[in-house]
Amino acid sequence: MPHKNEEFGIEIMKEKRIFLILLLVFLAAYFIPFSKTGIQNALIEAFLMVQEYARLHVIFCLVPAFFIAGAISVFVRKESVIRYLGPKANKFLAYSVASVSGAILAVCSCTVLPLFAGIYTRGAGIGPATAFLYSGPAINVLAIIMTAKVLGWKIGLARVLGAVGFSVVIGLLMQVFFRKHDDQARNGAGFVQDESGKDERPLWKTALHIGAMVAILVFMNWAKSDPSVKAWYAVYKAKWSLTAVFAAALSWMIVKWFKKDELKEWTSSTWIFAKQILPLLLGGVMLAGFLLGRPGHEGVIPSSAIAGLVGGNGLWANFFASVSGALMYFATLTEVPILQGLLGSGMGQGPALALLLAGPALSLPSMIVIGRIMGAKKALVYIFLVVVMATATGWIFGAFVH
Repeated sequence: MPHKNEEFGIEIMKEKRIFLILLLVFLAAYFIPFSKTGIQNALIEAFLMVQEYARLHVIFCLVPAFFIAGAISVFVRKESVIRYLGPKANKFLAYSVASVSGAILAVCSCTVLPLFAGIYTRGAGIGPATAFLYSGPAINVLAIIMTAKVLGWKIGLARVLGAVGFSVVIGLLMQVFFRKHDDQARNGAGFVQDESGKDERPLWKTALHIGAMVAILVFMNWAKSDPSVKAWYAVYKAKWSLTAVFAAALSWMIVKWFKKDELKEWTSSTWIFAKQILPLLLGGVMLAGFLLGRPGHEGVIPSSAIAGLVGGNGLWANFFASVSGALMYFATLTEVPILQGLLGSGMGQGPALALLLAGPALSLPSMIVIGRIMGAKKALVYIFLVVVMATATGWIFGAFVH
């Protein structure tokens, strides 16, 4: 009987979601003045932003990330994740692994989501998982170098210290606030335990398999840099050769090490992540384009209005910059030239740092997906922590450099 009641409750929730979607579509169709030029331009921006996102990020960023998440879900034992990132793991080790692995990936706020979903659903503690979620897009080595070179060494150094500190502090606070989540994980109540014994495949093979996919993701998306950054630029010039090497290695592993039923399970898991995350991401990107437009273009909210509210170093200016950055979608490295233009328009140093600390790690599309993965309560607390800490850090920084 409880089983039937649970199914009935799930069915009611589905119907409520459908009703809410229909209601929102109706209200939008009824009240939005589509005949106005500004609204029409914003709609065009929404579709252009989705097109730009599809062309630049889906094939090279999201598709590899979905396959990595699927592989983590299928081939990585929960015990292994829990050992290094779970509630019982050594905190220094767990947060070091989470922050370093996120920094190595250097992905945008949307590409990190399937990877976060993979480790979170395999039993990672809420703290290390959110540290990874923040560090992936925020601690980008080239972006930090570009920040220091274009915007000045002070703001570059502040971004490094702030981003590294945020990933750990936010993770620790999430662990404190949601200790119950980790207690359930510790007791086995929150996750389905593996029923299999030892893996047939050695751990080193699984590590090489996932490592090859991570390398493909990293090198395919290796951003172009100033030729003066010689090492980074050399890798950029060889990015497709390196990608081809790892793709060939991955293909060999798949042929030699995997059975057909394992490959089916892997692709099935990958598809589950894709169908859960991709529609929300594309919807969020379209909404962000409608409200804010692409960089250098206008949505419903004029960029001049935003620029006018982030001058000086007042607490409100820092808060507004943090919230604006959290809502905007920044492709990797695009935040630097955008901020260069805003600083030239009178933006304060403090609000600039606040935007740098909140913007790359969050976006409207990523917020929607984070809510789906973690639940609304945890997602709201995570977003709140990022915005508040970015605001406070920007305000303090602005007071020192003013």
